Amino acid sequence: MSQVKDSTRAARALEGRVVLVTGASSGIGRAIALACARAGADLATTFRTNQPGAEAVAAEVRALGQRMELFRADIALPEDIDRLVGDLRSKFGRVDVWINNAGADILTGQGARLARLEKLDLLLAVDLRGTMLASWAAVTLMKTQPNGGVIINVSWDGVMRGLEGENPQLFSAVKGGILGFSKSLARTVAPKIRVNVLGPGWIETAFGAGADGAFKSKVNESVPLRRWGTAEDVAGAAVYLASDAASYVTGQMIMINGGDVM
Repeated sequence: MSQVKDSTRAARALEGRVVLVTGASSGIGRAIALACARAGADLATTFRTNQPGAEAVAAEVRALGQRMELFRADIALPEDIDRLVGDLRSKFGRVDVWINNAGADILTGQGARLARLEKLDLLLAVDLRGTMLASWAAVTLMKTQPNGGVIINVSWDGVMRGLEGENPQLFSAVKGGILGFSKSLARTVAPKIRVNVLGPGWIETAFGAGADGAFKSKVNESVPLRRWGTAEDVAGAAVYLASDAASYVTGQMIMINGGDVM
């Protein structure tokens, strides 16, 4: 019986928590939002342009019996972050876990056709500046809360070893900045607030789905676990870091990459 109780407790690891996930309209953000809802959390999510996707995720969260609030926000804009903080205070009164997932896409669609400097400016504005602005906003909220809170930022496993190519250079600079910033922030806001980082590797999102078969096979062969990761793999790590099971973990990056970078 005790094993059943322990299993139930683990499955509802975020019961009663309020979790914000930025950029949760699709892909990894969507998976994180749904995993947090299954773990018992009420959700707030942001979107910039993909309102239909955001509303679809909201419907899925509500079908799981959890509260869900949607907010339109461009996290690269300070005024949008300020408005988001006000909306969160008004709707929930607090945020227990703030997950900075929103990022610019320079690998598919229109983003892939941008010039090198345009890609760099976009990544710096959305991924690095946006993560920093949102993290500081989260700290402002959480430092007044009796139980503090948890901040989770998203980097990339490639910053730990480098990867050949122009796009990897851009990602390494920006995602490396997120990792370094998060470590310094973790030291600054401890012990009341924990700050950790997700480091996804080859994940089957839009880029992976559109990759040609030969490239996908090459990745499979290079990864010790012999497969691409899924958005749900990343979501599982996010729930762990958000939960009390990780109460003695801060300033760390968990790499979800099948062992590709060790």
